[in-house]
Amino acid sequence: MTKLSVLADRVILAWGWPRRLIALLCGASGALALAPLDLWPLMIVPMTVAVWLIDGSVAETRRGRLWAAASAGWWWGFGYHLAGLWWLGAAFLVEADKFAWAMPLGVVALPAFLAVFPAAGFALARAIWPMGAGRILVLAAALALSEWLRGHVLTGFPWNIYGMMLAAPSWLAQSASLIGLYGLTALAVAIGAAPAVLCTGETDAERWRTPVFAALLLAGMAGFGAWRVPADPVPAVNGVKLRLMQPNLPQDAKFSPRNSEMILSHYLTLSDRATGPATSGVQDVTHLIWPESAFPFLLGRTPQALARIAALLPPNTTLITGAARAGETLPGESRPPIYNSVQVVNDEGVITGSYDKVHLVPFGEYLPPFLDRLIRAVGLSEFVSVPGGFDSGNRRTPLPIRGLPPAAALICYEVIFPGAAIPSGPRPGFMLNLTNDGWFGQTSGPYQHLAQARLRAIEEGLPLVRVANTGISGVVDHYGRIRAALPLGETGVLDTTLPRAGAETPYSRFGDLFFAGVVASLLLAGVMMRQR
Repeated sequence: MTKLSVLADRVILAWGWPRRLIALLCGASGALALAPLDLWPLMIVPMTVAVWLIDGSVAETRRGRLWAAASAGWWWGFGYHLAGLWWLGAAFLVEADKFAWAMPLGVVALPAFLAVFPAAGFALARAIWPMGAGRILVLAAALALSEWLRGHVLTGFPWNIYGMMLAAPSWLAQSASLIGLYGLTALAVAIGAAPAVLCTGETDAERWRTPVFAALLLAGMAGFGAWRVPADPVPAVNGVKLRLMQPNLPQDAKFSPRNSEMILSHYLTLSDRATGPATSGVQDVTHLIWPESAFPFLLGRTPQALARIAALLPPNTTLITGAARAGETLPGESRPPIYNSVQVVNDEGVITGSYDKVHLVPFGEYLPPFLDRLIRAVGLSEFVSVPGGFDSGNRRTPLPIRGLPPAAALICYEVIFPGAAIPSGPRPGFMLNLTNDGWFGQTSGPYQHLAQARLRAIEEGLPLVRVANTGISGVVDHYGRIRAALPLGETGVLDTTLPRAGAETPYSRFGDLFFAGVVASLLLAGVMMRQR
């Protein structure tokens, strides 16, 4: 008996707390395959052990077997999300006097809730679970489906979807242009779980057939990526010079209305910084871009700030900035709706366009209505310093900007939703992601956020311009190649061009239609194999 077989037997035969601990630790190891470490080959550990855990989900009744699989899946998923989302705790320490007591809700309770989805995936797989290599495909379909549900149920939270384990290597990530993140998830699970069958099968040929096929699939993905990505850089849009401003302001009590003058002066001075002997500040820039929630005041209702911005901007230069925006007060309402917005300001200090964030962050930007009264009763509020939280925009719309192709504006984590990044209507020329990752400090969070934004560029075939308060700000072409970037935690400006858009990708045209067909086919094939 090989050492791998001994290991498999120990996992399969484990019971009680040893079984839970194995699931927890192996699930947690999956976070090593994510940004910023990107040790993607380690996806083999959690996926292979997942097969053995389901193999060991035995009981006298069908319900007992499903419960055993779901329990293992919950502990496996809890470990994965606990290790992948630990950085959320940093947000509770920004205003520690108000939120530190609630840190377990983000660091422990959220992973505990998210673990329900892999638990459901394990249970679905166990309900079908055929013998031999077929169970690898069933697990891939079941977990991919459960991840799709995680990205959609209760407004969705598709952060660190398993397919992100294959997103770091540029050649492997190109498959997302065909099948998207959820299709990439099915591949990640299938490839990572393939070594599990080395301990099963009646002959050596049966044992090695699946891992060899998985290796060939991985090689095929790499080959497609090498064919798709050219050696030369993508040409730039003519006549466009962008300046990305990364102010690197701490997200604490200093970012308050009483410091408005200091904050605006910092932005203006930094934006006008000369970056080399051939530049003279903002004079040769066509578009200046500031991050999300740039001001602790309503820009549209602060004419002094607009006047100072106009004084900075040369003729025909445009500012694109994040800002809170007030709408019209409705009859019977005590205050106007407040939106988290992207606003476009021309060189005369006039706001010429706005996009209001549609997909708000639950508990961060608003409290769910059915929990609002209960949560406030225990002294908890949303993180943003807007009484009552932000209001949601009506719908995704392209943002027209003078001198640029139409933009698909994405505020903060709107960029992490596959298939929802592009508004309906004419195809935009690029994606614009303004964010404030200052809540999360020098942790894994900003790196994971950038990785997911980068994958949207590959899926949609569109370049991405990303500006973050504390970083990472940069420009990504439609192949997911980072053309220029400012590191996390650095104060500065970045002058860059805008890459041209690529051709419409199969994923941008058909979305998750192919993914749905593959998942349904694999589950049906698993049922047929089990019956045989």
